[in-house]
Amino acid sequence: MFNKLKQFNDLRKQANDLKSMMAKESVEVENKAVKIIMDGNQEIKTLDIKPEMLSANNKSDLEKGIKDAVAECIKKVQRKMAMKMQQSGDFNFPGMK
Repeated sequence: MFNKLKQFNDLRKQANDLKSMMAKESVEVENKAVKIIMDGNQEIKTLDIKPEMLSANNKSDLEKGIKDAVAECIKKVQRKMAMKMQQSGDFNFPGMK
């Protein structure tokens, strides 16, 4: 039982270490509607809407642009996270070998 508790605590420490490491990372995606900068913890730090998109006629294009840019940012962050975990080799998750 104590061994499982130690594994859990080790896993939590590894997750916190990864979170701290990822907070220092950022990704940027720009399309015809917006530019988004997201940190490695998937928090949007900057959202810049292009001025020409700020009209009622462009509403659906703007919505699609934001949705697509956020999705692309998330994919980029996930790829960075996977690379960091792979490079460090310190992340030993029980049952994931």
